[in-house]
Amino acid sequence: MILSISGVVLLGIIVFLFFRKDGLKISHALVCALFGFYLAGTAVAPSIKAGGASIAGLVGGLHF
Repeated sequence: MILSISGVVLLGIIVFLFFRKDGLKISHALVCALFGFYLAGTAVAPSIKAGGASIAGLVGGLHF
């Protein structure tokens, strides 16, 4: 649960930065959000979730 909330916050910040700095329009952000909601209901969703967990594990395992 924490990983998904962190992912949502991170993606939200990225969308906000695109909106402020790169001229992302509200309509583009809405299309991205709708795409995410519809993609979550497809058969590809478990693969995407597993890939996100794998990347999070990789990043979490890095030591500086």
